Amino acid sequence: MFRQPSDKGGQVMSDSVYKVVELVGTSPQSWEDAVKNVVKKAKDSLQDLRVAEVSELDVKIENGEVAAYRAKVKLSFKYNS
Repeated sequence: MFRQPSDKGGQVMSDSVYKVVELVGTSPQSWEDAVKNVVKKAKDSLQDLRVAEVSELDVKIENGEVAAYRAKVKLSFKYNS
């Protein structure tokens, strides 16, 4: 008998397709805020966001000081054709 794969929570995963985009968020306060900025902005144009994966963290330096925190984030959302 074939069983559908389940996610980590034990729920059955549906037959869906997801698209992944990569965005960079910035914040003068923290990497966490930079990630939140990405998700906040992305939800305005992408529907049914599913997962955000932080792939890189860095900082912008000006005059020897941290001027901004930057986070490269991969976002997945359900693909509807």
